[in-house]
Amino acid sequence: MAGPFAWGIAARGGTNVCLRNTTAKDMYRNIAQHGVTHMCCAPVVFNILLEAKPEERREITSPVQLLAGGAPPPASLLEKMKPLGFHVSHTYGLTEVGPALVCEWQAKWNNLPSQDQSKIMARQGINSVSLAHMDVKDLNTMISVPRDGKTMGEVVLKGSTVMKGYFKNPKATAEAFKNGWFATGDIGVIHPDGYLEIKDRSKDVIISGGENISSVELESVLYSHPRVLEAAVVAMPHPVWGESPCAFLAIKKNSDGKSDDLSEADIIAYCRTKLPHYMVPKKVEFITELPKTSTGKIQKFQLRELARNCVVSETFPSEKSGQVNANTEIQGRQAQPARLASSRL
Repeated sequence: MAGPFAWGIAARGGTNVCLRNTTAKDMYRNIAQHGVTHMCCAPVVFNILLEAKPEERREITSPVQLLAGGAPPPASLLEKMKPLGFHVSHTYGLTEVGPALVCEWQAKWNNLPSQDQSKIMARQGINSVSLAHMDVKDLNTMISVPRDGKTMGEVVLKGSTVMKGYFKNPKATAEAFKNGWFATGDIGVIHPDGYLEIKDRSKDVIISGGENISSVELESVLYSHPRVLEAAVVAMPHPVWGESPCAFLAIKKNSDGKSDDLSEADIIAYCRTKLPHYMVPKKVEFITELPKTSTGKIQKFQLRELARNCVVSETFPSEKSGQVNANTEIQGRQAQPARLASSRL
């Protein structure tokens, strides 16, 4: 994501500081040594900075303006970055469009509580100067969703920076454009002030018994747990709801250097205090590190393959014992027949 900004810094007569290895020690050392004022990174780098050992850290005497992109940063993670000396701005873009949106900060937000500020920072924001139009629409009708911060639709973009099409692939090009709009594949909402907030990738939305579950929203709650280092949520098959959330977590070690003291039940209980029951993960898998691309994006397709073989943690007794069937209510929701969950994996 930093490619275009490297050229921009050079054009303004600034100095680019490039690292061979993304380590906490190298980042803190270079920020202090070169008086770094601006920095670009994916949210995965936040954890590297946050988990730095005391001997790896350097005091940041002047705030570093940090531009984050590549994945929606959880508000809880943004909150933790402030004491380190980083002021985070969130940007959004795609290969087909380039940098498109930025969460332009408004002075009136400075008076809000810190946690509310972090929630706003996590939004994708408004058009950058290079993009003509952004909207959230129902792709079936091409009608814009209400600007209520709740109604979800697909994020669509239009402007001179949008690609003409995929090289020698007219079919994919035709599928990507709807009435002149480029369909991003991201699901989002528009807040009353016009700021966009991504809720999920369309392929990552979990449809559980007719309810749409945002994996991004669930991941944000998981990241708020003090022991969660990395989190990703994907769909897994469910015998009643069709599919349900499966969480993959990398856990911080405790003071004794252990990470096996946290159980699946602990995480599920934590989520139940913060989420509706249907959104709570039905399975939690602990792994050392989540699979990522070279740019730090979590590779969910690998996790979907793992989730395909997971078994739900909830147990449903037989129909004879008064347990669920397709017409029974569970936890206040009407159970539905299984819905080809494997097709979404």
